Amino acid sequence: MTRRALPRPPRVRLGRDVVVLGVIAFFVMVGFGVVVPVLPVYAASFGVGYVAVGAVLSAFALMRLVASPFVGRMIDVAGERVVLSVGIGIVAVSSGLAGLAHDYVQLLVLRGVGGIGSAMFTISAMTLLLASTTPERRARSIGFYQGGFLVGGMAGPALGGLLATVSLTAPFFFYAGTLAVAGLVGILLLSPPRRVDGGRASAVELARPLADVLRDVRFRAACVASFAQGWSSLGVRSALVPVLVVEVLLQPTSWTGVLFAVAAVAQTLALAPASRFVDTVGRRPAVIGSFAVAAVSLALVPLAPGLVSLGALLAVYGVATAFMGTAPAALVGDAAGARGGRPVAIFSMCSDVGAIAGPLVAGLLVDVASFEVAFGTAAALLAVSALVAVRLPRGVPVPQP
Repeated sequence: MTRRALPRPPRVRLGRDVVVLGVIAFFVMVGFGVVVPVLPVYAASFGVGYVAVGAVLSAFALMRLVASPFVGRMIDVAGERVVLSVGIGIVAVSSGLAGLAHDYVQLLVLRGVGGIGSAMFTISAMTLLLASTTPERRARSIGFYQGGFLVGGMAGPALGGLLATVSLTAPFFFYAGTLAVAGLVGILLLSPPRRVDGGRASAVELARPLADVLRDVRFRAACVASFAQGWSSLGVRSALVPVLVVEVLLQPTSWTGVLFAVAAVAQTLALAPASRFVDTVGRRPAVIGSFAVAAVSLALVPLAPGLVSLGALLAVYGVATAFMGTAPAALVGDAAGARGGRPVAIFSMCSDVGAIAGPLVAGLLVDVASFEVAFGTAAALLAVSALVAVRLPRGVPVPQP
């Protein structure tokens, strides 16, 4: 007796705008990754101290945070595609001019201006992405978009090291070039907004009032998760793991790059199955499970006895972040509806606040207490996110007709 092969589930095809946004994300992140390793050295070349060097790094994130509340209103007035293109243009011009800076003040101002453009790009791109997908395939679209960022982020630093051998300013010009390519791709390939009678974009009619979104448990859970992830991933992990490798494990700084690369590869490989899980099994189990796993793995990081165990923990954390990056963003789309520019801006600000405050508080906790306390605080925030997600509705997104 022969057995019949089980039919394969239908393959989900991503929309054109999703693919285009993923390509744009790749070019943006390649350029950003090229600049990041060189920027501190370039800032120090102007003869300033470590605090001033840190200010150049913080100016970008700070101005992103300051600009974010206004970006949502820009999107409501001008539309995602215009704001996206202008934002990329601002970052491209400011990056090219940064390579021509004559003194530290010019560099600091230009990095701040770049942060404004970055907020315009990221918020408009995510708003367009959420509006371009139906609920049942939303997480997979987000996963593809984030995959562009991850692959570009892994390729960028290697190229940056090569360009730095030419000159310290070469990466800035390269970054401007990749952004120009990204902007051109967006202008030529993104679909024009759909119109209805009266000339207004049809999706605007489907947007939920902001007050309703703010009361939605899905949006609140997403914002808590965004803050916790910004604090733990962009803040504590990025700030303290390099110090842990050198001062506790007594290993050369080169191992930090290897460990972060392992985590990035694990996250990239997990993105597709994680996105499929979020869409087919549900947002609720994805958020609860991933944030709980991330909390445990991050709490164990300062207890790792060696590089192998530390690498394993960071890999597990990387897999968890594949779920943590897709599920909360999908919840924002579910709660806000189409063209939710201001909700996406609020969601982005939560991550930025965590990324800015996380390293500062974590550094203070290491000074007055220990690495265990600093990592434990981040783990506690991740655990709180998992607990908040218990209130999320069960089941999978309802397909739209």
